[in-house]
Amino acid sequence: MLIELDTKSPIPIYIQLRNQIVMGIGHGMLVSGEQLPTVRQLASDIGVNMMTVNKAYQLLKSEGFIDIDRRHGATVAPVQNQSAAYREKLTEELELLAAQACLKGMKEQEFLSICKTIFGQMHPSSLYLKEV
Repeated sequence: MLIELDTKSPIPIYIQLRNQIVMGIGHGMLVSGEQLPTVRQLASDIGVNMMTVNKAYQLLKSEGFIDIDRRHGATVAPVQNQSAAYREKLTEELELLAAQACLKGMKEQEFLSICKTIFGQMHPSSLYLKEV
């Protein structure tokens, strides 16, 4: 997976790195159980401080996207059912995006169409577990 960071962006590098890894998982480029590079290796590969990578990995771990084991390093976590806290966070983020789209003159159907297209591009094995 190719990591692309924008050093001129106002978004912190560790957040950009976190987002790139989440996108990689979502698009199926990284799969459950797959080993991620060590903090040292990834920092060297992308040219950032090890603390930056460590901060991104710790955030990904706290969000449940990766598992970290001292003996085996970081691996992509299995897909999990969504928690109430995650659902609340998602709702808040979508509300902000919807407000911005509305203020820029976007129609509801166009917004929903974009959401549907993007969601449809996610790799099927990466999608949330469906309730039976």
